[in-house]
Amino acid sequence: MSFSTENIAVAKGIIGERKLKAEAEATARLIEVYKLCPELKDIDAEFPKIGEKIMLAFADLKDKEATQRRIAELQAESEELERARAELLAALGHPANYTAPHYFCEKCKDTGYTEFKMCECMRKELIMLGYKSSGLGSLLGKQRFDNFSLDYYQGNDRLTMEHILDCCRNYAETFGKNSGSLLFMGKTGLGKTHLSTAIAASVIERGYDVVYETAQNLISTFSNERFHSYGNVDKSGGSSRYFDCDLLIIDDFGTEETNQFSVACFYNLINTRSNNARPIIINTNLVREEIKNRYTDRIASRLGGEFTVFPFTGSDIRAQKLRK
Repeated sequence: MSFSTENIAVAKGIIGERKLKAEAEATARLIEVYKLCPELKDIDAEFPKIGEKIMLAFADLKDKEATQRRIAELQAESEELERARAELLAALGHPANYTAPHYFCEKCKDTGYTEFKMCECMRKELIMLGYKSSGLGSLLGKQRFDNFSLDYYQGNDRLTMEHILDCCRNYAETFGKNSGSLLFMGKTGLGKTHLSTAIAASVIERGYDVVYETAQNLISTFSNERFHSYGNVDKSGGSSRYFDCDLLIIDDFGTEETNQFSVACFYNLINTRSNNARPIIINTNLVREEIKNRYTDRIASRLGGEFTVFPFTGSDIRAQKLRK
C-alpha cells in the first residue's frame, strides 16, 4: 500500500508551509511582547543557561546524590521562571503559551510524522489529494456504499444486486496488488458508476492511487499525445497515469468513437496493466457480442477471460427517481 509519490510531495509541501507559518507567527508574537515587556526577554535568556547547568550537572558522576539535588534546584528555578513569565504575559492579556507556535496539528508539530510513523493529519491530506487526482471530483462525496440503495431493484434483480454490492464491498476492503479486474455490464442508470466510485473512495482512503476516466477522455489523451503534442507531453497529466496508478476506472466504455487507433490504445492499456498485475474496473452499456464486434476478439477475450464480470440488472434508477 502506498500513496503516489506526487501526492506525497504535495502533502509534505502543504504541511511544511503550515509549520513555517506557525513558527513565523510565533516569532512575530514574541517580538511584540518583548517590545511591550523587556523583562520577558530577560527571562527567556535565562532558560538556555539553566539547560547548560543541567547538562554540566549530569556530567558530574562523582556524587550522585549531590547531582540529583543540583538538578532538582535547577528544575525548580526553571519552573519559577515559567511562573514569572506566565504572570507577565497574563498582565498583557495573553495566555502562557502565547509566544509558542500554534501548530495546525499539535500531535506531530506540523512535521507529518510521529515516532517515525505517518501522522493522521498527513494521511488525511493525502486522502484529499487522492480524491482530487482521481478525476472523480464531487462524485466521491455523493456515491458511497452506505448510500447505495437496493430499494430500486425488485425480485431477482434485487438478489443479483445484493450479491454485486457485497462483492464490491469486499473488493474495496481487500484491495491490493493481487486484486483482479472487474467488468460492470448493464444498461444505463443501474448503478455501475455509483459502485465503481464507492470502490474508488474506499481504495483511496486505504492509501492507493486511483485514476478515473471516461473512455472518451482517455482516448482523447492518447490522441493528443500521438498527434498533437510534438514531443511536449505532460507526464503527470498524460497517459502515463493510466498505466502507473494502482487502480484504473474506465467509465462509459463503448461511448467513444471506435476506430483502429482507439482499439489499439485500449488493447495496449489493458494488456500492459494485466501483465503488470494492475487492476482495472470497466463500466459499459455494451453486451458481450457488441464488445466483440467493436473491439476485436483480442480485447473481448481479455475482458471475458481475465475480468470478473458483473451483469447489472433492473430498471433505470434515474427514470424511477424522476417518476417519484
